[in-house]
Amino acid sequence: MKITEQIKQPIAYEMELFEQKFLLSMSSKVALLNRITHYIVNRKGKQMRPMFVFLVAKMVNNGQVSERTYRGASVIELIHTATLVHDDVVDDSNRRRGFFSINALWKNKIAVLIGDYLLSKGLLLSIDNNDFDLLKIISVAVREMSEGELLQIEKARQLDITEDIYYEIIRQKTATLIAACCSLGAASVKPNFQDVDTMRKFGELIGMAFQIKDDLFDYGEEAIGKPTGIDIKEQKMTLPLIHVLNNCSKKEKKWLINSIKNHNKDKKRVKEVITFVKRNNGLEYAVSKMKSFQNEALQLLNTYPESQYKSSLQLMVNYVIDRKK
Repeated sequence: MKITEQIKQPIAYEMELFEQKFLLSMSSKVALLNRITHYIVNRKGKQMRPMFVFLVAKMVNNGQVSERTYRGASVIELIHTATLVHDDVVDDSNRRRGFFSINALWKNKIAVLIGDYLLSKGLLLSIDNNDFDLLKIISVAVREMSEGELLQIEKARQLDITEDIYYEIIRQKTATLIAACCSLGAASVKPNFQDVDTMRKFGELIGMAFQIKDDLFDYGEEAIGKPTGIDIKEQKMTLPLIHVLNNCSKKEKKWLINSIKNHNKDKKRVKEVITFVKRNNGLEYAVSKMKSFQNEALQLLNTYPESQYKSSLQLMVNYVIDRKK
């Protein structure tokens, strides 16, 4: 059995019901809109976000979920999907998960409007049901994701990222959404309990580990749908590179920065940068940081009694680290 199927097992019923509710939450009287939302739903990914929502809710609440849990998972997916549709427009990307993106098929104007529509659907789903606490969690996440992206753009221009700034960027850009899923799962069943904050921290730690793993793929040999060196070509400062930049000689640092700024389209030079980072323990350092986030997340889970939901979350934490793409 695939590891994702194993993780999903204790929430298989909830996930099936969620898919029906999610499609309903997107419905509209406009035929074009329905055609596009059907296209989105039929090309879903692994659905990690709703899985976090349901697993956390069941773990902290003796295996029980509520209607609020389904709404929370739908809101997360609606708003996350909206950001992906907008991202593809911003990045001028024609593919998403191996399929054509919305902007590739229907052009930018429609893609932007679809993103806006999904965002408003998510907001209204919460407002109409008075789920203001859940709406606050997701709204904070969206704000932080935007800030993280802009901080990264600002820093990429200067190439002066310290390790602390890097952690702040990935916390906002990636970890904040997984943190929102986990705290939302807890809040949907136990609104005013300590679990909401504990699970937010848990999600944040997984998100940090997840992003570092993504950074490592840029240096790997595996086929992951993104060619190696793409981060360097895009002048993205990732942890292996930052560590090496801050620990090499002045001359080497000058060569590295010059390579990234002025020769990032030169394949041979990009390869040299990758080799230099590998030779100077950039990857080992990033792996050790990733594992410390992983261990911290697992320690937070250990404060909960044993259950199949807790086991699935433990599997999920390890899957984030061990995945091949």
